[in-house]
Amino acid sequence: MRRCFVCAADMLGPSDRHLIYPGGQRRTFSLACGSCGVLLAAGADPEACRMHLARSLSEPLFVSDPAAAYGLDLYTLRSAATGRRLGTRPLDEAGRTELRHPHGTRAARAALFALEPSGGCPVSLGLLCRPAERDEVLAALPVHGGWADDVAILIDGPAMAAVPMPVAGFAEGAVRVAARPLDGDFAAQRNALQGLARHGWILQLDADEVLSPEAGRLLPALAAIAEAQGVASIGLARANRVDGVLSDVFPDVQYRLNRTGLRYAGRVHERPVLDGGWPESFIALHGLIEHRLSGAHVRARSRRYEALDPGRGRPEEEIALLRPYAD
Repeated sequence: MRRCFVCAADMLGPSDRHLIYPGGQRRTFSLACGSCGVLLAAGADPEACRMHLARSLSEPLFVSDPAAAYGLDLYTLRSAATGRRLGTRPLDEAGRTELRHPHGTRAARAALFALEPSGGCPVSLGLLCRPAERDEVLAALPVHGGWADDVAILIDGPAMAAVPMPVAGFAEGAVRVAARPLDGDFAAQRNALQGLARHGWILQLDADEVLSPEAGRLLPALAAIAEAQGVASIGLARANRVDGVLSDVFPDVQYRLNRTGLRYAGRVHERPVLDGGWPESFIALHGLIEHRLSGAHVRARSRRYEALDPGRGRPEEEIALLRPYAD
């Protein structure tokens, strides 16, 4: 087994973690996913684990099965449930504490509920682009009209304050366009875009990325879970398609759904700064950010990033991005 059966990450490694089940049974697992945190017994059949988890998530109350070939704590269950478009609710104060201090030793138990498109926390949409991409970005906006009522577009160019832009399907003033020079600092550009949002949460996309309307409509529900559980940043899986072919760099989690007060750091490969560390984030598996790249862009990107921020350009990622996806 190469990839995690929950999140598809190629990050399975040896583990000595254990879980304690409601009856007091203790079980140690030999493998763990370095992305979502799911635990696996030696020789576990990923398809059998996937089917067992799906059955367990079909009940209103999730109760960990000590006989299953996998295990998860409440933090990991929260992500796994989003893959079935479900939310989790801790049953007690101990569960709420576990979400703030993962990964715990108590096997997951939680109430489950459907993620609904209505309600939740309003989410702004923010888009970064170059001047030549502006018209294409504006033309593509109606696909987001079903969930976004506040859109900020930030162009890499001479500084310009935000101005309203009429777009079919959006209320007057809902879409605004601003500009500032990128100047080789991606974190600073994302931080400027954060500041343009009118809602408490924002989803950021680049001009060559798209999120399906179905996935977009559930963002407010995910933001509401985050608000209730002390989370400031949510990672979404990204599918890199190089010349139309899915890359082996998958799920390439991008932390793009954030509280607007959060700030990024890093001139390249920027990431959110979380005061309480990674436990203030989680990965949602309800949909993919589709990322379109050309092979020529991939070959040039790492060298450009390395020049902008020596030692952090990830030149080794070029080979992986150009390699087709494999299970």
